Amino acid sequence: MADDTPTLRRSLSLPLVTFFGLGNILGAGIYVLVGKVAGEAGYQTPVAFMIASVIAALTAFTFAELSSRYPVSAGESVYVFEGFGKRQLSILVGLLIIMTGVVSASTIARGFVGYLDVFVELPHWLVIVTLLAILGLIAAWGIMESVRTAAAFTVLEVGGLLMLLYVSAPYFTQLPQRLTEFTPSFDLAVWPGIFTGTFLAFYAFVGFEDMVNVAEEVKNPQRNLPRGILIALFISSFLYIAIAFAVLLVLTPQQLAQSDAPLASVYQAITGAPPLAISLIAMFAVVNGALIQIIMASRVCYGMANQNWLPSFFSRVSSRTRTPVNATAVITCAVAIMALWLPIESLARATSFFLLIIFSLVNLSLWRIKLRKTNVADSVFEVPLWVPIAGFAAAIFLLLSEVISQLGNL
Repeated sequence: MADDTPTLRRSLSLPLVTFFGLGNILGAGIYVLVGKVAGEAGYQTPVAFMIASVIAALTAFTFAELSSRYPVSAGESVYVFEGFGKRQLSILVGLLIIMTGVVSASTIARGFVGYLDVFVELPHWLVIVTLLAILGLIAAWGIMESVRTAAAFTVLEVGGLLMLLYVSAPYFTQLPQRLTEFTPSFDLAVWPGIFTGTFLAFYAFVGFEDMVNVAEEVKNPQRNLPRGILIALFISSFLYIAIAFAVLLVLTPQQLAQSDAPLASVYQAITGAPPLAISLIAMFAVVNGALIQIIMASRVCYGMANQNWLPSFFSRVSSRTRTPVNATAVITCAVAIMALWLPIESLARATSFFLLIIFSLVNLSLWRIKLRKTNVADSVFEVPLWVPIAGFAAAIFLLLSEVISQLGNL
């Protein structure tokens, strides 16, 4: 007898899955947190973004191979299980990924309020609850509809960053004369601030790892997922570093750190005009990031339930929309609660902290898998053995530097 249980629909092409990842990466990290990074790293903010991009890239290559080997939802949990064979550890990683998605979407929802205030000031709780209710409905609507919506928002996000680079282009003529300001010295006193800024900047790269959790909805995932991950990370890294230089050529780190809408402040300082266009685009960017995080976290719940690691309640798929409706509803409610509870910088730090733990375990998992030297299909994307080792070391280094920094502030 045929199994009539609805399953996820495999409908995402390489361009769509790339837009899905790029839209997630380009969300609140650059539109909201660049000012907070500048407050920590000062004129070495571009260096902080460069270091964060290298750390993210090492782990991105690890995810590229693992997503090609095991193209399933709840990817990170499955990777850790394949690497360590420990059910409890895999469940813990899955729960951390869900928590990361919830906290990240909460961060983004808080960032939305700062840009909306440019147009109209409303009670923050009302804005957050209304926004997340709408996003939850879109996420439950259907994966193709959700990702097409996210892709349209992504085009606007990239357009907003390119617009800012265009209006700030004359300031780049100052860069050769001011290059010493952006170059870190050998004085050890400046590096704690750079590493603290790097830890925050790392949040800006959150998103590439989420792509693996829609693997069961991607066409030819062994080929398209690795390519989509690497393309999305390369484009976002280039834009981030360029934007970091642009904003600091216009405003001081102190001015950026004090702004809840830093790119709007830079645009207004350059043009003298109200920052309506960039603020509107930033709102779409922020919304996009929150939508994708809700989709990702709900797919992890669904995938873990399919592995019998969470109650079967989370595995229910709507026969009409072919989306995990129960998981989507629970995740949306959790995001709303978190967004109303914690400030944006604390949320971003928590997201980075959870992710670095996950990245460490995922890199170790690939290292253990590759040591077994099992036969691998020709279609699988492979990286050298040193990549997961370097990814693990980089993640642990950044994690420890943040712990030491926070202990020093006590």
